[in-house]
Amino acid sequence: MDGTEPVQPSVNSSYVPNAFGNHDASEDEENEDESPSASLLPKHSSVPLAVRHSPEDSYNLVYIIFFLMGIGSLLPWNFFITAKHYWLYKLSNNTHHSGNEDQRSDLSDYFESYLAIASTVPSVLCLILNYVLVNRLSSNVRILLSLFVILLVFVVTTVMVKVDVSDCSVEFFIGTLASVAVVSGASNLFSGSVFGISGHFPMRISQALLSGQAMGGTLSAVASVLDLAVAKDVTNSALAYFLTADVFILLCIITYLLLPKLAYSRHYMLAATCTSAAVMSEGGDATGTASRVSVPPLQPILRKTWVLGLSVFYVFCISIMVFPAVSSGIQSVHKDSVSPWTTTYFVPLTSFLLYNVADFCGRQATAWLQVPGPTSRVLPALVLCRSIMVPLFMFSNYQPRDHLHSVLFTHDVYPVVFNCLLGLSNGYLGTLPMIYGPKVVPRELAEATGVVMSFFLTLGLAVGSAFSVLIVHCI
Repeated sequence: MDGTEPVQPSVNSSYVPNAFGNHDASEDEENEDESPSASLLPKHSSVPLAVRHSPEDSYNLVYIIFFLMGIGSLLPWNFFITAKHYWLYKLSNNTHHSGNEDQRSDLSDYFESYLAIASTVPSVLCLILNYVLVNRLSSNVRILLSLFVILLVFVVTTVMVKVDVSDCSVEFFIGTLASVAVVSGASNLFSGSVFGISGHFPMRISQALLSGQAMGGTLSAVASVLDLAVAKDVTNSALAYFLTADVFILLCIITYLLLPKLAYSRHYMLAATCTSAAVMSEGGDATGTASRVSVPPLQPILRKTWVLGLSVFYVFCISIMVFPAVSSGIQSVHKDSVSPWTTTYFVPLTSFLLYNVADFCGRQATAWLQVPGPTSRVLPALVLCRSIMVPLFMFSNYQPRDHLHSVLFTHDVYPVVFNCLLGLSNGYLGTLPMIYGPKVVPRELAEATGVVMSFFLTLGLAVGSAFSVLIVHCI
């Protein structure tokens, strides 16, 4: 690694740009070891010859499993934030089945902002813990433990749907935030571990994971709209809603247990194990102990990925500033009409569903188009341009308005356009640096780099959620 560097010294051999879609996945994987940057691998790699020839991903099963893992990693968060009518019903002590939003309280007005803070702060701590445990605790233990914790909390949340909390709404509020904190911490331990594993695979697998995260938001938004349309009672709607999440989390556990049984995934995991073992052996020979590699070195990772990491940080910081705390408060300018579109379905469709569909489209586009590249200055420039989204949402028809009374965008088409732009840019500009990160470092650091990139993402969410509270109070 300290010899003469090739033309692309910062990109490891599993990064093959397919900006024009003229390289299929199988060709990418077959030519991995012929990349001009293959010298980043240990010259005397002890990886068996059989491991160097990749089997095919039969029926795209591994791609599908990682896609499902992506859905499961953000599904809990999305199911919490899209159940807006249910939380308003519970926190406003509303005994009517309509979930009347006119009955205001401090708990209901600022619930989503507090929800964002409660979810992101423990997430940052869990990702730091995840980085420390990368070489100390197997990914299987971290992933399965976090999934079972998520399932347990969601089962409790499902049971609470039918519990009358009208006399203890504050206690219910605190308990809900505690549940969100636990679920978010476990979810980020899960997503950071899975993304770390995906760093050992070709880029298409990392892309599948990130696209699945957006699909998780889309599915939760669709489920929310369907529940509103079918169920006449708020609690029955929420019961069906959270039961759907329970079933899907259980499905994630089952599919992850199937992953080691597939030849394609065994191939890359075996290669990663052999490479890590060789590196640890080198460390032990050089220093007389292998303890130094028990925690992956952070400096070489940050040296290669700090621009990509800051790009991820800023993308998700801007997104969480306005979604969902501000975007879900933008009401139709024709709300006084009796149309279900302007009263019941406007926020679920324009805020949650539209944003998540656009986010999914943006992430899926990275499967065919990967420009700008990992070293381009255009990428961070585009990321900075997203700052304009904050004032656009603030001056839409957000209600109630206590301080900032000016509404510049007084048509229902504006939140539609703004949510589309927010989702598309979040999906595309957030996914590119995430899939580049593990590919611009040596292979033995790929999993740790995946965890570091997830840390930047979650840190962006934490900082953005804090600002979202400030923005809501300013409006």
